[in-house]
Amino acid sequence: MNVVKNFNLEDVSQVIIGAFALAVPISFSEEAWRIAETLPLSNLLLLLSISVFFLGFFAYQSVFQGNIKYRISVFITRIVIAYCIAALVVALILLSIGKLPLLTDTLIAIKRIIVITMPASMGAIVVDSFDKE
Repeated sequence: MNVVKNFNLEDVSQVIIGAFALAVPISFSEEAWRIAETLPLSNLLLLLSISVFFLGFFAYQSVFQGNIKYRISVFITRIVIAYCIAALVVALILLSIGKLPLLTDTLIAIKRIIVITMPASMGAIVVDSFDKE
């Protein structure tokens, strides 16, 4: 499949490293945990939307250099994959430090992932852009 060909192991590693670089310091912040706990659902959805918007905007301008006319599916897939990988990196970090209560408080766990994935996803796409399409 052409979409998957355009997102290879090198891209995955760049996204992981970029997400990890920004997720680590924020994941260790009690402030981030508390913000996630108290953030209303509407603000959480806004934060998620802003994350995806800026991922798309940066990818459009930097990774794809404004040329997505015949590669819209590749563009959208790259954004989704980058966000999901960043979220997985955040989840693994939170899990490793005992701050991802998936089984005991799933909503808090998801909120923490979304809050910390915002900066982590930006780090991910920036590092991914070092190697242009």
